[in-house]
Amino acid sequence: MAQVEPFRALHYNPSAVPSLADVTAPPYDVIDPEQRAELLRRSPFNVVEIDLPEAPGGGDPYEHAAETLEAWTLDGVLVADRQPAIWALTQDYSTPDGGRQTRHGLLARVRVTDYGAGRVRPHERTQPGPKEDRLRLTRATRHNLSPIFALHPGSVWEAIGPHVAGDPWGEVTDDDGTVHRVWRIADPEVHEAVTGGLADAELLIADGHHRYETARTYAEEIGGDGPHRYTLMCLVSLEDPGLTIFGTHRLLAGLDPERMEAGIREHFEVADVPADEADPAGAEGAGVFGFLDSERSLRLRLRDTDAVDAALDGRSEAYRRLDAAILEEPSATAPTTPLSCCARPRSSWCARWPRRARRCRRSRRSSSRSS
Repeated sequence: MAQVEPFRALHYNPSAVPSLADVTAPPYDVIDPEQRAELLRRSPFNVVEIDLPEAPGGGDPYEHAAETLEAWTLDGVLVADRQPAIWALTQDYSTPDGGRQTRHGLLARVRVTDYGAGRVRPHERTQPGPKEDRLRLTRATRHNLSPIFALHPGSVWEAIGPHVAGDPWGEVTDDDGTVHRVWRIADPEVHEAVTGGLADAELLIADGHHRYETARTYAEEIGGDGPHRYTLMCLVSLEDPGLTIFGTHRLLAGLDPERMEAGIREHFEVADVPADEADPAGAEGAGVFGFLDSERSLRLRLRDTDAVDAALDGRSEAYRRLDAAILEEPSATAPTTPLSCCARPRSSWCARWPRRARRCRRSRRSSSRSS
């Protein structure tokens, strides 16, 4: 069962910041140092100063985040709601074919439970480093600084919809052109409808596994009952027509050419293709990938699935045919390591659209030739 409740938010004071667009940021784990600096040039109150902290003079970044949060609250940059609310969210975004879609969700606090049927379901592995980072930040600030993105069956939007007809509490257009709008809903009847409508829901984490496991650890550290037993979530219905899934294009740097080439040639059929035809979307069969580097564009097709099946023995067939599983399992498609790990640490990025991946490749090629 899911225990979904309204909460008293700590949020930006619109009268204290000229523009919400200047103080918002992408998820912390996709921000590189250059983008972080640019966000802080827009406003010294940008959320990255807390969510991705760096202390002046090499001090403790987590202590710096806590001190900054306290200072902004005392100065009125941040204000706390006196009454609980649920926040409605819409996101108007572009699709790869140039269309527009709108996703609908709600922000609420959700009681933290162990993973399991009827409660919360994960879908990816987690790493100790990011969990330790988020745990130290949570201990220092004692706040959830960004929502976990979770999906639920059914819909409670019929209770929320009438409350988003007016002007939103806030609106931001991000650098990707996505328009985010939020409405604060303080109506207790809506709260009851949402809590009751989701009481039997099983939640599937779409993004935020490290933060959810951090919330579980933090709750047990504090012990007893209280607000620490909850975490902030953005909940989206699996039935929402604006919920779509597109391919993600991984960008790698610092590759070991010999290891990469050996892995490709050993396990894949390789064909040279024009760059604009490398995207494998719609191709039939398991393990079909587009590969672009500074000199060539390739279509890779897995020769056979025996190595994958052996490496992932015990997993379902659906799991064994996932592109990510084929690429990342060490003994499935590379002599000693996954193809995606033939790069330097922290040298992997993702691009949502094929055209953006091609632009990054051209940029990399230009910088290589000029160096």
